[in-house]
Amino acid sequence: MSGQQKTDRRLWWLLGMAGLVSVAWLGATIGLVGSTLDDESRATVWRLLGEQSVLLLLTWGAGMGAIAWALKRWFDHWVTPSVQLAEEAQVVLKTDVVRNLPLKGNVETQALAGLFNQLVAQREELRSEMDAKVNLAAEGIEQEKSRLAALMSELTQSVVVCNLDGRVLLYNNRARMQFRALSQAPGVAGGAELIGLGRSIYGVFDQRLVAHALDSIRQRLLRGAAQPSAQFVTTTPSGQLLRVQMAPVRAATTQASDADRELTGFVLMLDNITREFEAESAKDQVLLSLTEGSRAALANMQAAIDMLDFPDLEPAMRERFLGVVRDEIRSLSQRITALESGSADSVKSRWPLEDMLGSDLVNAAIKRIEVTARVPASAVDVDSSLWLKVESFSLLQALSYLTARLSEEFSVKFVQLRLGLAQGSAGKAQLDLIWSGQVMSTETVMSWEMDVIKVGAETTRITVRDVIERHGGAFWFERERTRHQAFFRFLLPLANPQEQAEATAALQPTDSRPEYYDFDLFKTTELTHALDDRLLSELTYTVFDTETTGLNPSQGDEIIQIGAARIVNNKLLKQECFEQLVDPRRSIPAATIPIHGISPDMVQGQPTIDQVLPAFHAFAQDTVLVAHNAAFDMRFLQLKEQQTGMVFDHPVLDTLLLSAVLHPSQDSHRLEALSERFNVPIVGRHTAMGDAMVTAEVFVKLIPLLAEKGILTLGQAREAAQKTYYARLKY
Repeated sequence: MSGQQKTDRRLWWLLGMAGLVSVAWLGATIGLVGSTLDDESRATVWRLLGEQSVLLLLTWGAGMGAIAWALKRWFDHWVTPSVQLAEEAQVVLKTDVVRNLPLKGNVETQALAGLFNQLVAQREELRSEMDAKVNLAAEGIEQEKSRLAALMSELTQSVVVCNLDGRVLLYNNRARMQFRALSQAPGVAGGAELIGLGRSIYGVFDQRLVAHALDSIRQRLLRGAAQPSAQFVTTTPSGQLLRVQMAPVRAATTQASDADRELTGFVLMLDNITREFEAESAKDQVLLSLTEGSRAALANMQAAIDMLDFPDLEPAMRERFLGVVRDEIRSLSQRITALESGSADSVKSRWPLEDMLGSDLVNAAIKRIEVTARVPASAVDVDSSLWLKVESFSLLQALSYLTARLSEEFSVKFVQLRLGLAQGSAGKAQLDLIWSGQVMSTETVMSWEMDVIKVGAETTRITVRDVIERHGGAFWFERERTRHQAFFRFLLPLANPQEQAEATAALQPTDSRPEYYDFDLFKTTELTHALDDRLLSELTYTVFDTETTGLNPSQGDEIIQIGAARIVNNKLLKQECFEQLVDPRRSIPAATIPIHGISPDMVQGQPTIDQVLPAFHAFAQDTVLVAHNAAFDMRFLQLKEQQTGMVFDHPVLDTLLLSAVLHPSQDSHRLEALSERFNVPIVGRHTAMGDAMVTAEVFVKLIPLLAEKGILTLGQAREAAQKTYYARLKY
């Protein structure tokens, strides 16, 4: 959209007034002249004027055109620059935008803009001084917040804190990972539609279940319980089984006792017990099979033995009954063996395997070998990018044990550790314990593998084979004749790629800690307000943008990318994003590729709109949609309602219309113009995520300016936007 400025309405008024005055002046002149003439002369004059009326009208029109041109020039030079200066000054005055106002218009207006720029510079200097003092005073509070955030991020249990409306105001990284597993569309939204600041926890849990647990806690508080809590087990829409422990959050006050403190929210600690439940069910099934099957087998054996007691039993019949006893004993033995195997597998599954960076494991192994086996060790050819899923303690014991046996029985003086991807074994890494020295036999290796691990005074009940089996790996001995070296090789499982990414993201330093908490949400009372009556500053927004194959949604153009971010409590949550390419199932015009940078190979194999829109709908649930030129994006969504079953009936705000409400005299309301006006840097223009981010930052700055004009609620903003000139545009 070009966003061309419409002509100032006052110019039309002045031009109209000039026209009326000139007609009135001409009429008065003719009337005055006519009053001085006799009837014959007056008739002659009227006849002459009637014959030259076209010329008179043309002369009058030419005069009005000259007046219009002069008025327009006068406005452009004297009026419009002053109005634009006032609007831009309002942006600088009412927001935190810092920039120099352009010097344009007449000399006086330029001088005024220069003075304003000087005042802004002085204000910023004072603001910097005040910020420094405030930051110094708030340093202690920020440290406490950082400690809390650090503590939460390090917890291995999923923790979610909600206000009484069920809105999430704090969650840790573990919860984010767990909600990803709960997502019904993990490949599209990645759990972002379920977890996020300000998002309702009732998207995962039944509200009645949470309300019941809260009532239980309130009752215990009334009875004077110091640390009341409630527990429940529930299933999620994705079929996962969760065990939830709930604890209350009470208002912090020094004037009331613990029992009298107001309940302001609750803490949920989550455990996904789906696998645990499945394992227990399998074990119960084995036990049931053993007891029921054994009862029938024992009855058959008892009957056969009773028959064998008869002295006159025929030899053939005796042999037949003995066969029954043997068969039942064999069946019982097989059943017990199966139970033993199942129990062993259950024990292995309970052995906790943790994600660990391979290089960290190698460094830890070197230190342990040198301390316990007293053999110098070093690393060689270690792939530092590998993440393993291991139980590091038992693995280090096995490495130390093998090194000690090498030192004691073959006088090995030095060992090395090597780590890399396993060749021919997908999902595995190979860890080698290398030494130089005497050749050993296969029998010796098997003996060491089966012996109980013992290093110095430390003795365990497990063997090297146990360690390998519990990792689901393999172990063998090889010799490299060219290097005159030998090595034990361990095949170990790699961590899941997604878990690697999560762990890496969690460990890498960032410019700022992710905003996983917002305690201001304790103040919301969402259930008490109708949406249109809610303050703009209190609402939760989904700011989004789409990239498409073209500009004609009604003529077959399709969405090829959706990007969105959330605004909660006037804060843009850059970590809670939705970004997804879409396979349009049609060609992408070559002319549009340089604009959005999305080529056909990029969308090939991506989810279709049928898969993406349900996930985006869930991401935007219970929020107000915001977009720049929203009519265009909403038209694409509305045309897909019948196909996908997703109805986007959310309230919608358009930054283009809101800009026109606030600054009607500006030359343009394009996104680039708004980003320049509000000093918002553009990163990734014409990408869905980039445009959504710019729109979101602009929208956050528009809210206080709307409040200055008396537009405080969502209903008022929508009504004002619909009155603008640009609201007439349709797609």
